[in-house]
Amino acid sequence: MKTKYFHITSPDQEEDIRAAAAILRAGGLAGIPTETVYGLGANGLDGAAVGRIFQAKGRPQDNPLILHIPEAEWLRRYCKNIPPAAWRLAERFWPGPLTMILQRKVNVPNAVTCGLDTVGVRCPDHPVTLAIIRAAGVPVAAPSGNLSGRPSPTCARHMEEDMDGKIDAIVDGGPCGVGVESTIVDLTAPVPRLLRPGGLPLEDLRAVLGEVAVDRAVLSPLDPGEKPRAPGMKYRHYAPRAPVTVVSGEGRRTARYIRRNLGDHTGVICFEEYRDQFPGCQVRSIGSAQDRGEQARRVFDALRSFDGTDVTAIFAQCPGDGGLGLAVANRLKKAAGFQVVELGEGTP
Repeated sequence: MKTKYFHITSPDQEEDIRAAAAILRAGGLAGIPTETVYGLGANGLDGAAVGRIFQAKGRPQDNPLILHIPEAEWLRRYCKNIPPAAWRLAERFWPGPLTMILQRKVNVPNAVTCGLDTVGVRCPDHPVTLAIIRAAGVPVAAPSGNLSGRPSPTCARHMEEDMDGKIDAIVDGGPCGVGVESTIVDLTAPVPRLLRPGGLPLEDLRAVLGEVAVDRAVLSPLDPGEKPRAPGMKYRHYAPRAPVTVVSGEGRRTARYIRRNLGDHTGVICFEEYRDQFPGCQVRSIGSAQDRGEQARRVFDALRSFDGTDVTAIFAQCPGDGGLGLAVANRLKKAAGFQVVELGEGTP
C-alpha cells in the first residue's frame, strides 16, 4: 500500500480536508494529529474499518478504542444515560485532552468497545482534525498511531516510522502540543474513576467532580486475564527496543543511583539539571525537573530516540505525581513494564 501524505496546517485547506475525510468515510485508515499524540483513525461506525486499525497496529483485540467527535452535542448520538457530570466536564475541558467513559448506544460497533457496554469519547483540541471529523460526518475511532507497544507518535515523522505503507494516509498537522494521551475518566462508576492519567491533570478533574478515585492500573499492572476498561490499562506500552528501568525519588538521589549503575551502552532519560552527570552515555533530557509540561512533550520522543542506536539498557528519572507528572510517570513505568526502583529519603 502506498501511503498518501497531506500537510494541513489550517482548516481553511478545504480541498485537503475533504480528501482526508473521504478516505475515512470510505473505510480507509488515516493518521491524524491531535493536541495529545497522533492517532490512527477510522470510521467509528464501520466495524470492518475499525478492525483494520487492530491489524495495522498489531493491537490486542481486547484493548478498546476511543471515539473522537467534533463537539459535545454528538455525545447524544453514541451514548445513553449521560450523567450531568459529563456535560460539566465537556463545558469546562472540551475541546481538550479528556476522554469520558459512558454507556454506549447500539450504533457503536463492538469492534470499537471490544464488547464492553461502555465507550470512551473525546473531542480533540486540534482544528485540522476537528474539521476532518465534521467533513467526514462520522465519529473517528482512533488509538495512538504507533505500532502496538511502541512509544506514541507526537509528530508526523513518528507516524511515518511506524505506519508508512500500512495505512492509506497520514495528515501532518505539526507537532503535538501536549505530548501524552488524553486523561480517561470512567463516569459509569458509582464514584468517577481515573483509568488513565493524561494531558488533563487529576487535580483539574477533582476541581469539577469532587471525589475521583484512581484505578490501581494507573500505578501497577492488571492481573493476568483481567479485561481492560480503557486503552492503555493492561499491556506494556510506550516501550523502546532496549529495556527501561525507572528510578523514582528526589532528583539528586536518582541521578546518583543511575551513575552508580551505568554500564556499557547505557542510555539515560533525565531532567535537564542532571544531563551532564552521565559521562559516556547517550543522554536525552526531557526538560527541567520543575516543568511537567515540557516533560510530557518530550518523553515519547526521548524513548523513541534510542532505537537504532547501540543502547542496550535505559535508565529514566521519574517525576513526582503532581499535575502532569502523574501522566509522565505512568508512561515511563508502562514503558519499563513497571520495572521501578523507588529511592526513599534514607537512600544515600
